[in-house]
Amino acid sequence: MSKSNTGTVLELFLSKKDVGKESRTEILLDENGIVEDKFYAKDTSRSILIASIESYLLAEQHGIDAQYGSLGENILVNINPYHLNKGDVLSVGEVELEITQNCTICNSLAKIDAKLPKILKSNRGIFAKTLKNGKIRKGDTVSILKY
Repeated sequence: MSKSNTGTVLELFLSKKDVGKESRTEILLDENGIVEDKFYAKDTSRSILIASIESYLLAEQHGIDAQYGSLGENILVNINPYHLNKGDVLSVGEVELEITQNCTICNSLAKIDAKLPKILKSNRGIFAKTLKNGKIRKGDTVSILKY
């Protein structure tokens, strides 16, 4: 998996009560997370989940067809941010995000395929919180500012 410092936002999702993931062309973020998301203003250190396209490619290599958004991500990017650590900073569109923790694997992934939690053990995603408010749009540049 590559460790490029720049990439692109491929997909954006909101978590909606009773609906699941809802695809968006842009999302608005502030210090409480993603506006309109069901996790908004709950636990700001876990309010934004970033996943890499590489997670879906890894699943595909194991014969698992997972649709974008099914890993629970809010932001799907075409770089691999999983090597980043707590405190590292990403610029995404107008927004700056601080990495807060790696995403632990939960059993909800087993609903897609029983093998998926093991396959994506350290490649599911990373959580972040908002440092600089603004909008993120599909196609925006993702840059690693500090690591």
